[in-house]
Amino acid sequence: MIIALASPCIASTLDEGLDKIKRFLAEASAQGAEIVCFPEAYLPGLRGQDFEVLHWDQAQQERALQVVADWARTYKVATILGMERLTTTATKGGRQIVAFVIDAQGQIQGYQTKNQLDPTEDRFYVPGNTRRLFEINGMKFGVVICHEGWRYPETVRWAAVRGAKIVFHPHHTGSDREGVRLTQWGAAGGPYYEKAMIMRSLENTIYFASVNYALSFAESATSLITPTGECQAYLPYGQEGVLVQSIKVEEATGLLATRYAPERYQEFTLE
Repeated sequence: MIIALASPCIASTLDEGLDKIKRFLAEASAQGAEIVCFPEAYLPGLRGQDFEVLHWDQAQQERALQVVADWARTYKVATILGMERLTTTATKGGRQIVAFVIDAQGQIQGYQTKNQLDPTEDRFYVPGNTRRLFEINGMKFGVVICHEGWRYPETVRWAAVRGAKIVFHPHHTGSDREGVRLTQWGAAGGPYYEKAMIMRSLENTIYFASVNYALSFAESATSLITPTGECQAYLPYGQEGVLVQSIKVEEATGLLATRYAPERYQEFTLE
């Protein structure tokens, strides 16, 4: 299985964002990728950060989703598209952070909501409340979004115990305006995010694919971690690009995830 992790810069217009998506889908497809993952809420951008989010309404949401679905079919590559989803049933304006999953025939398989919001996101979004597995070309996978994968390892294990071979992790960490320019992946003195990537794979014996924006002061690199916790490959910090890698699905055994025995965690009571 060949996967691709796309790391674009922040888009200043919707058309620019769509153009970047098209370019990375074409590049990934040309290198044989079967699935491409984009960062968290790439369209219209993640609210509460140090950049202006694009204007976003129901019509633009539907247009963007249809256009990307058409390109997935054109380039014959499945796509995980980080977006903001507007819903009339939710409160606070009905905004959710989601990852739409589109197959290589351009059919939308569904979406995964972000269910564990960062505390700073509460004023912008409402959380989802369901999780699901997806399957492309016989490979099962899950999606956890940013804060979920960093702070709530249960979200990754949920997918692993149900047979996921890889968990995709679209996220946003860092800034385009200020911060420290990282030079060494997983450095002891660096932010904890890349160490968390290692743990999510090791804890479950699966692949973990973490996808960031190309930020000037990124706090984590777009990275692929093997089931043994090794960083197989990553993109240079702050550099736009698409990371195309072959994974050995049979090595993602899920061994440690399947050994989890929740029945052994009964609360002790005196008899």
